[in-house]
Amino acid sequence: AENALPQRATANVNCRIFPGESVDDTLATLKRLAGPKVTVTANQPVRPTAIPPALDPKIVGPATRIAAKHFPGVPLVPLMSTGATDGIFLQAIGIPVYGAPGIFVDPDMSGIHGLNERVSIKALYEGRDYLFDLVKAYAG
Repeated sequence: AENALPQRATANVNCRIFPGESVDDTLATLKRLAGPKVTVTANQPVRPTAIPPALDPKIVGPATRIAAKHFPGVPLVPLMSTGATDGIFLQAIGIPVYGAPGIFVDPDMSGIHGLNERVSIKALYEGRDYLFDLVKAYAG
C-alpha cells in the first residue's frame, strides 16, 4: 500500500575526514548522532589520515615564483584538499606530498565533479604552461 511504512531503510553517508580527525572519531560521532537503534558501519577500507606537510621553502619558493609569472597579482595560498588522492599513502610513510593544480575554475565551481564536469580551454592551456614551468623549476 502507498501509505505503508518501510520496515527498514539504508543510507550512504559520504564523509570528508579532516586533518586531526580519524575514521574512528567520525564513526563514533555518527553513531552518537544516529542513536542506538541505527547501525553505523564504514563500508570502504579505512585510509590513512592526511597530515599537512611542512611548507618547505624549497617547495614553496619555486611555486611562488612560477605562480607570479603565470598568474600576476594572484597570491600563492597553501590549502589542504579534502579530496582523496594517492598522496595520502605516501604521507602515511613519511613522504611529504604537495599538490599544484594550476587551473582556475568558475568561482561557483559548477564544473567540478558535477554534471558536465569541465574546465575552460583557456584554463587548460594556462594550467599546462604553469605546470610545465613548475616541473622544470623542480627538476633544476
